[in-house]
Amino acid sequence: MAAFVRVSGPPNSHFLVGYPGISATLPRIEGKVEIRPSVGISAPVNISMVTICLQRRETIHPSADSVTKRHLAAPRKEITDIVGKEMLLFRCSMGRDHEEIIAMDLPFVLFIPFGRGGQESSRRLPPASLSLPSRTAETYYELVVMVQQGPSDQKKYTFPVPIARYDTLSTFGMYNRPESAEKVSDHLVTLGLSLPRWSYGPLDPVRVNVKLTPNPDWLNKAKRVTIQKITLSIEEEITYNHEGDEPQRKSKTLAKRTENVNLKMPEAGYLTELGLVFPARDLRDADGILPRGKAAFPMYAVQGFTTTASLYKIEYYLTVKAHLTSAKDIVLRQPIVVCPLDHAGCKEEMEAIEQAAREARQINPDNPMLPLPHIVGVQHTNALQYLGVAIVGNAKRPIIE
Repeated sequence: MAAFVRVSGPPNSHFLVGYPGISATLPRIEGKVEIRPSVGISAPVNISMVTICLQRRETIHPSADSVTKRHLAAPRKEITDIVGKEMLLFRCSMGRDHEEIIAMDLPFVLFIPFGRGGQESSRRLPPASLSLPSRTAETYYELVVMVQQGPSDQKKYTFPVPIARYDTLSTFGMYNRPESAEKVSDHLVTLGLSLPRWSYGPLDPVRVNVKLTPNPDWLNKAKRVTIQKITLSIEEEITYNHEGDEPQRKSKTLAKRTENVNLKMPEAGYLTELGLVFPARDLRDADGILPRGKAAFPMYAVQGFTTTASLYKIEYYLTVKAHLTSAKDIVLRQPIVVCPLDHAGCKEEMEAIEQAAREARQINPDNPMLPLPHIVGVQHTNALQYLGVAIVGNAKRPIIE
């Protein structure tokens, strides 16, 4: 007899509790596995064993965005692994092949790893769910419930789970400290940049202080240098198979701003502030309609964000280039962090994260105090009543309360 299986979360909330990436909130998946007869109304289901795990599927196909290369390139590369540990929810009594079950509710809690340390994959912080255009890179999570119905009959039921990461929020203090860098050209000119903060989301303003200073030891030569223009750009760099033998890099410029200067190098140096808006993706289609989102992926107003997975990593750089005459051009690349949420969205999450951290203090990860499983066997006196059925005469009828 086939079983009907579903996973439900706590009442009035999603089954992903806490904030992945923030260990104080003890990120976890809470809920229960519900098993009922799938055919007929009350024929019992034979159950030997039930397990649940969180599974991550990762795929890359760097050439998928090109029609010509797609057929010539290597096939899509895929890995599948279990996040954390598999949990045994039910096993039938010793010496029996199966139990005859009318209904069962099996509570579970799966803790999402929040430690970066160790080579052991079960302790690594899992990357966020992401699907790039044309599926050039994808990270996909699903809950896998394995139901064994006898010695050889084993079935798996999958339920997608979107997982976001919250350790790159632009409101965290570590991203709001100024960052600076310098580079010299021909010993004559030094290019310096300073960033007030270095985590950005969609439509966030990006401001950079740029300073060009002459070398005081070579002042006469340096003063002959002309500053033609200064360009500021945001670049996305995706490295496919970054841990493998042949990593493949793809870079593209997301936004660019040019300031024309045409000025001889002043003795005191040249100081300017450049700014642009971090580009955002329009979630609505040509008719202004928000398309139905995919269950496994959160909808973000950015194509990608800073992330490192097993098969790929996405990094972002703020590039400042000073175009000079009588000296080599200077290029400075400063790494930045891209968050899927804008600054206002990050602020809104902060209070909820603090509340989740307060609630997590009451939980013992080694013994999370789960409710008892509810199992109704075929011998149970009120088994049919549990399914909302009663026998009237010789017929089974739904109970109307």
